[in-house]
Amino acid sequence: MASLGDIGVSALINIISAFAFLLAFAILRIQPVNDRVYFPKWYLNGARSSPRHTRNFVVGNIVNLNFFTYLTFLNWMPQAMKMKEPEIIEHAGLDSAVFLRIYVLGLKIFGPITLVALLFLVPVNVSGGTLFFLSKELVVSDIDKLSISNIQPKSLKFFAHISMMYAFTCWICYMLYKEYDTVSSMRMSFIASKHRRAEQFTVLVRNMPHGSNHSVSESVDTFFKKNHPNHYLCHQVVYNANRFGRLVNRRHRLQNWLDYNQLKFERHPEKRPTLRTGFLGLWGKKVDSIEYYKQQVKEFDQYLSMERQKVLKDPKCIMPAAFVSFNSRWGAAVCAQTQQSKNPTLWLTNWAPEPRDVYWKNLAIPFFSLSIRKLIISLTVFALVFFYMIPIAFVQSLANLEGLERVAPFLRPVIELKFIKSFLQGFLPGFALKFFLYILPSVLMVMSKVEGHVAFSVLERRTAAKYYYFMLVNVFLGSIITGTAFEQLDSFLHQSPTEIPRTIGVSIPMKATFFITYIMVDGWAGIAAEILRLKPLVIYHLKNMFIVKTERDREKAMDPGSVDLPETIPSLQLYFLMGIVYAVVTPILLPFILGFFAFAYFVYRHQIINVYNQRYESAAAFWPHVHSRIIASLLISQLLLLGLLSTKKAANSTPLLVALPILTLTFHKYCKNRFEPAFREYPLEEAMEKDTQDKTSEPELNLKSYLADAYLHPIFHSFEEVDLVEVKVDKNPDTIPSQPTTPDHIPSQPTTPDRIPSQPETKPASRSHSPSPSHDLHQQEHEESATVQHYEFGPPANVYHYGYEHHENIFHYNMDLYGATQHDAQDYVVESPHGYYHY
Repeated sequence: MASLGDIGVSALINIISAFAFLLAFAILRIQPVNDRVYFPKWYLNGARSSPRHTRNFVVGNIVNLNFFTYLTFLNWMPQAMKMKEPEIIEHAGLDSAVFLRIYVLGLKIFGPITLVALLFLVPVNVSGGTLFFLSKELVVSDIDKLSISNIQPKSLKFFAHISMMYAFTCWICYMLYKEYDTVSSMRMSFIASKHRRAEQFTVLVRNMPHGSNHSVSESVDTFFKKNHPNHYLCHQVVYNANRFGRLVNRRHRLQNWLDYNQLKFERHPEKRPTLRTGFLGLWGKKVDSIEYYKQQVKEFDQYLSMERQKVLKDPKCIMPAAFVSFNSRWGAAVCAQTQQSKNPTLWLTNWAPEPRDVYWKNLAIPFFSLSIRKLIISLTVFALVFFYMIPIAFVQSLANLEGLERVAPFLRPVIELKFIKSFLQGFLPGFALKFFLYILPSVLMVMSKVEGHVAFSVLERRTAAKYYYFMLVNVFLGSIITGTAFEQLDSFLHQSPTEIPRTIGVSIPMKATFFITYIMVDGWAGIAAEILRLKPLVIYHLKNMFIVKTERDREKAMDPGSVDLPETIPSLQLYFLMGIVYAVVTPILLPFILGFFAFAYFVYRHQIINVYNQRYESAAAFWPHVHSRIIASLLISQLLLLGLLSTKKAANSTPLLVALPILTLTFHKYCKNRFEPAFREYPLEEAMEKDTQDKTSEPELNLKSYLADAYLHPIFHSFEEVDLVEVKVDKNPDTIPSQPTTPDHIPSQPTTPDRIPSQPETKPASRSHSPSPSHDLHQQEHEESATVQHYEFGPPANVYHYGYEHHENIFHYNMDLYGATQHDAQDYVVESPHGYYHY
């Protein structure tokens, strides 16, 4: 077993690793060539269009030679703390702000618990002395002497541990209650403070009865005019346009090649670009590239028009679902939160997700199949959790060369080769395990999509739940019992349920060393690797070298995505579980937990401000799940301590713990009834108040025109030819785009769900001050630009997703943003609002 010295060596190694990652980050982040990797959010919201200009000496727009900036490699920490929580909500949304509060909650919970446990429980454990006398007979580590294992059986000192468990439970419940109250208030204030939004007036209706004499649209119109005559406004039926979305994706690629060739010609006007029409351009007739792609786009537009009409006219493409809008929030709330039909399985209503949050592809799934899908996925997840080692064991069995030669003797000459033998025995088993764990979140996301959820936020929450169950069984319980989940399941099935806490409880103190090293590797060095962003850095530069042809390509290559909630939140909940379970058993683990929450808070605060770009806003809808799993961690810790004390023959003190799980469940039920309705329903009182304010401030508002395009399916959007625009193309990502000489160059933008004409426009974010490092260009940069005839189909696909999983971004270049004044890197003032509903 590991001693305190071994833990110290491991801590030193991980601290050095984390420091090395931070040092590499400090060097890479101040290089102009990496600016779009480490500060992409400021590019995406329009606050900047090139690396900052100061007196730094720069070579070739790539290397920063101001050596003073290399000495302040930790200045990103105080910079990250300058932006206050209201500004973070305005800058990144409520989801991001509440995500950061999970780390703050960890600090609030484990800070006092660590202090109390180290001052009171560690001396009690050390004074037990049991392991000191047994150290000659058993292998005992120094960590065990600081744990509850050092207390003699039947000792009255166990009352101290039980008292601490009650105290810790009360403190955790108190902090959970305050945080739940705060987050629910933030959610209500966030919803109330925002401008009018489409989802406040819209309900998603599913499983509508199909009449032979009426279309789906006519049925919806008739039903809601009859049952909601005073509040029903309009509706939009849902089409199965998944195939059409793939065609639109192909059309975008053709447009991208046309832009690239036109810009290439403008840069070298002495020679028009050409291509061969054969396979991969290797042979075939040689044609003018610009004319070829213009013709291809024109023909494809005609083809898309025909396909669009087919979808519109084919009754099979119309799904029994619709987005129904009302003339007031009150009317929408009544519809969304009540039963619409005598038959409870028909006319099912739920609040519509915000337009960015809709996963259009799953709207095409028939409603009757959802229950079957959920059952199949539940069984699949159960099998994945408990039998995941079967495919891994199969691959690892290949390392047994004798067995492999018996099964496949014809492979013996190959296996005996030294390189192949080393590969099978030394590399393949570990690689198989790492590969499986790497793809696991993606596999779980696919399962959630198969279940049929229609919002990205719900998909991520369901994926997070599956991943949490996997980590609970295979990382926490699996590490404690030392065996695969299948072996655990087998042992649990062959013993009394009352023996399960006892079986696990005996092993808990012995595994403290493993979890300490896990925290240091995953929680210290792993978090430092998060801020380094080595993988996105390499991918961006590879794409910039080989794939990027236009500015639109560069924006796509730079897009950092959002915080990986399906993987990050379950990992956080695992740390809560480890801290709560070991707070009484082995308190020496708590400082490592505390260090993780503090370091991770700084890192993710920086990432949310500068990197991640949340693609939807759920107004902290994930918080009830976070709360419930911390409560589950409390219950697990109480049951495991009960099982552990039963092995210590503490018959006098153990019964005192029986009441604790009951009190915890009672507290959870109270919180669920007190706060959870704010995350599922919209109070009619609040809805009426907001409607009254709207009527007072905008009595002449045409709400129908406001909602007309809110949830418009992509097939309803016509082809639009955008005026001539200035489009920058340069392999160097740090040059400044050329500005147009007149406002006429600003392209018109089609109406989209998040930019509805009636909605008040917010200022562009060009005056927001980003905290990124500065660079200097000594000479005026010359930027070549080109005039491009640019065709687009519909609005940006990152709003609608075209029923298709991946984003196909279409960017309109507003040249006013390029002329924005750049400011000093230290100023964090965000002068212009840019909330989640405004792009």
